[in-house]
Amino acid sequence: MSVQILVAPDLLEARVENALRQAGAAQDSAAAAVRAMMHASRIGVDSHGVRLVVHYDRVLRGGRVNGTPSMTVRRTAAATAVVDGDNALGHHAAYVAMDQAIELARESGIGAVGVIRSSHFGAAGAYARVAAEAGMIGFATTNSDRVVAPFQGREAFHGTNPLAFAAPSGGARPWLLDMATSSIPLNRLLLYKSLGVSLPAGVAVDEAGRPTVEPSDGRTLLPLGGVDFSFKGAALAGVATLLSAILQGMTLDHDLMPMVGTDDYSTPRGMGHFLLAIDPDRFGGRDVFNRGMAAYLEALRAAPAQEGGEVLAPGDREWRVEAARAQTGIPIDPDTAAFLGLLRDPAEPAGSSEGS
Repeated sequence: MSVQILVAPDLLEARVENALRQAGAAQDSAAAAVRAMMHASRIGVDSHGVRLVVHYDRVLRGGRVNGTPSMTVRRTAAATAVVDGDNALGHHAAYVAMDQAIELARESGIGAVGVIRSSHFGAAGAYARVAAEAGMIGFATTNSDRVVAPFQGREAFHGTNPLAFAAPSGGARPWLLDMATSSIPLNRLLLYKSLGVSLPAGVAVDEAGRPTVEPSDGRTLLPLGGVDFSFKGAALAGVATLLSAILQGMTLDHDLMPMVGTDDYSTPRGMGHFLLAIDPDRFGGRDVFNRGMAAYLEALRAAPAQEGGEVLAPGDREWRVEAARAQTGIPIDPDTAAFLGLLRDPAEPAGSSEGS
C-alpha cells in the first residue's frame, strides 16, 4: 500500500517556494524552480515535480547550488548565445536560456542557446513548453550523471538524458513530448521507492546486473527500447551529451558527481544544457504551420485505436491530468508532505487519499 496526500495547487506552490527561500534561494531563482516543478506536478510527471524540493533544499544549504547567482548571457552569433548559470538552480538558468533562444528566433528564425555552469533542471518539457506558448517550436535537453547502462553494457555510463519538444497545436495547450532516453527516469525509481510501488519489468537491474522490480534493489537503469533494441535509447542519450556537455565543454555523464547518494553536496557539478527555438514564420509561414498542425493532429487523433484504447497526441494525457488536478489537488508522497509540513495541515483539501 502507498499513501499520497492531495494538496491544493496554490497551497503547494506557496509551501515549495517558501522552502526554497528558507534554504537561501533568491526570489527569481526560487520562482523559476517552483514554476518548473509545478509544471511537472500539475501534468502528472511526479518524478520531476515538487518531490525534488527536498533535494534542492539540501544542495542549496550545502553550497553545491548558488541561491543568489549572477548569470550572464553572451551572444556569440546572430542566432546563438551562451548562458553562464553561475551554478544556479538549473531551472533558473534554463528559463533564462529559453527566453534568450526565443528572442534570437524572432530576429533570425532560429535561436540556439547553450548553458554552462548549471545544475539539475527538472523536467525538460517545462522549457520546451515556453517556446510553444510563444508560438515557436521548442527543444530542450541536458545530460546527467551516469545511472543508465549502454547497450549490452554491464555498468552505468549515460545519464537519463531527456529530450523534450513542444509546438503550438492550435488549441489551448501545446503539442508536448518530454522523454527520458532511459527506460524510466531515475527520479521515478526514487518515487516508486518512496511510495513502496514495484517497478515495471525490464527497466532496472541490481548490483549483480540482474533484472529487478524492487526499487530499493535497482542500481542501474536500462536504456529506452527494451532488451533487444536499447541501442536506440543509448544512442539518443549520446545526443543529449553531445549538445549539453561536449558542445559546451561541460562535464560528461560518466564524470559527473552523483546527484544523490553522495556525502558531497558542496561541490558544483558543472552541468550543461541546450535549448532551441524555431520560428515557423521564417519557414513555411504561420498559416502553413497552423494548417499543417491542425490537419496532422486531427488525423492522428482519429486514427483507428486498439479495442479499449485511444490514440492521443503527445501532451493530450498531460493536459487532461492538469485539468483534473486543478480540481482535485496534486498528490504528493509522504516524504515530501512531511518536509513541507503538510501531513496534518488544516488547509489541506478534503480527499487526501490512500491508494495502492
